[in-house]
Amino acid sequence: MPLSETHPSSASRTRHTDAPPPGRTRIRFLIVALLFIVSTLNNADRAILSITGTEIKADLGISAITLGYLFSAFAWAYMLAQIPGGRLVDRFGAKRMYAISIFVWSLFTLLQGFVPLMGLGAAVAALFALRIGVGIAEGPAYPSNGRVVATWFPSSERATASAIFNSSQYAAAVVFTPFMAWLTHAHGWHSAYLVMGAIGMALSAVWLKFYDQPRKHRMANDAEIEYIADGGALVDIEEASSAPDAPKINTCEAIRQLLGSRMMLGLYAGQFFITTIVYFFLTWFPIYLIEELGMPLLDAGLAASIPAIFGFLGGILGGVLSDRLLTRGVSLTWARKIPIITGLTLSTVIVLCNFTTSQTVVILFMVLAFFGKGLGSLGWTIVSDTSPKEAAGLSGGLFNTFANAAGITTPIAIGYIVDTTGSYDGALIFVGVSAALAVCSFLFIMGKITRVELTPDRNGVRHA
Repeated sequence: MPLSETHPSSASRTRHTDAPPPGRTRIRFLIVALLFIVSTLNNADRAILSITGTEIKADLGISAITLGYLFSAFAWAYMLAQIPGGRLVDRFGAKRMYAISIFVWSLFTLLQGFVPLMGLGAAVAALFALRIGVGIAEGPAYPSNGRVVATWFPSSERATASAIFNSSQYAAAVVFTPFMAWLTHAHGWHSAYLVMGAIGMALSAVWLKFYDQPRKHRMANDAEIEYIADGGALVDIEEASSAPDAPKINTCEAIRQLLGSRMMLGLYAGQFFITTIVYFFLTWFPIYLIEELGMPLLDAGLAASIPAIFGFLGGILGGVLSDRLLTRGVSLTWARKIPIITGLTLSTVIVLCNFTTSQTVVILFMVLAFFGKGLGSLGWTIVSDTSPKEAAGLSGGLFNTFANAAGITTPIAIGYIVDTTGSYDGALIFVGVSAALAVCSFLFIMGKITRVELTPDRNGVRHA
């Protein structure tokens, strides 16, 4: 089946924001709700070490630098798993690969709860190895998210859908940070891993039950499928990629062409710097509240959730604003870039935390930084807008490889800064400069946003 995608006119884009006619289902909203729930757990599991890190440092007697390496163990594996994970999603589809991914990363999370049964040296090694396992298992997750959004959502709703699943990183902090802090305080740090792992293993069955491709979904009717297809959704992407005569992708050649695109390089660089901000919040932020501001663990868990609420609101607003700009005739390029540039510029206020010792003022600045980062989190929307139709999973995997290289550099760099200076001032400057560099990448490198077209028979597409 052809993977056609239209770019609706301004008038037709406006039509896609109207109320649906009677009889047209809205199953795509169930799909994005599933993505949000799964991604919330995904982000909670990768951030769990930031909540339990202080207790683990004391229990295992490790330094800030060692903790930084434990943080980065996930990111090393996660980054390296992105391209293979994306190819697996292209090959086997999002339904199957996402279910496997959820189950396996949750199993590795649960197993971390048994680490205290080992000796100190073995416990650190096991924790490192299991964090690597979580990273590998999560490899197909976000490439699946990008592919699912491109499959189920028209262009005029794509930014909002992507913003919803991407805002899960803040929802994870709001919902699970206080919960995991309470578990750690009440039952020991191992209990957080046992409970979160069990929740995820159950969630994999929920995904299998409720997710399917548009034309196969038992709850979606023809009117909804026609609506999303007319709006640019790649509703036949799964069937086309698994057909006997489907074009075969040469991974290395496809990657070479993606890396040869200035637009994509601007996207990759921008997302690297955005993810630097993300990993500060996912790893060192709660520890910063405890060690620099002197908050007790439970208070830090609650305080960390306040900026996250505003990050969530900013994320949703960024997606809605982008889609609204698009339906009102603003070009795709500027409909995406305006929220990104505005939000990330606001995120630079994080450096102002260095000029106050007030916990309230620090939380206020963090609220502004979180909100701005959320507003500018449209990277996955641009992936859905730009990915080659034949290699949506691969493109998402390459994008997330660059993004999560920051997951390696950020925890280690901040660990060294804190250990060397005894202060978090340099760490906050590091994060603020990253936000400014992200703005420069989107503004000066990326250029016009358009879908990448693979050149026939030279770009990694070999026709059967």
